[in-house]
Amino acid sequence: MIRTILVASAMLFASSTAFAAEPIQGNWKTASGETAEIAPCGGAFCVTLKTGKYAGKRIGKLSGSGSDYTGEITDPKDDKTYSGSGSVSGNSLKMKGCVLMILCKSQTWTRL
Repeated sequence: MIRTILVASAMLFASSTAFAAEPIQGNWKTASGETAEIAPCGGAFCVTLKTGKYAGKRIGKLSGSGSDYTGEITDPKDDKTYSGSGSVSGNSLKMKGCVLMILCKSQTWTRL
C-alpha cells in the first residue's frame, strides 16, 4: 500500500514538473534560418544562437511568463542591443526589437 502511494506520488510529481517549463523555452528556427535556444538563466530566459555564423553568441535576455516576455535583443551582425519582446502562440514566437519604442522590427520564429 505504501509503495503504491509512493509510486503514485512520484508519477504525479514527474507529470507536474513536465508542465513547469515556460512556453518560450526550447529551440526555435529564426527568420534567417538559424537555430536559437531559449533557456532559463539567472531568473530570466537567455536567447543563444546554436547554428550559423554567430553560433554560441547570446543574442537576448527576456523575462516573463505564459505567452508574453520582455527584455533585450541583440543584433549579432552589428552587436547593437534593442529593447525587445517575445509573444508565444502555439509553435510560433513573434520577436520584436525597438529603438526608442518608435522604430521597431518584428520577425516570427518557429519551434523546432
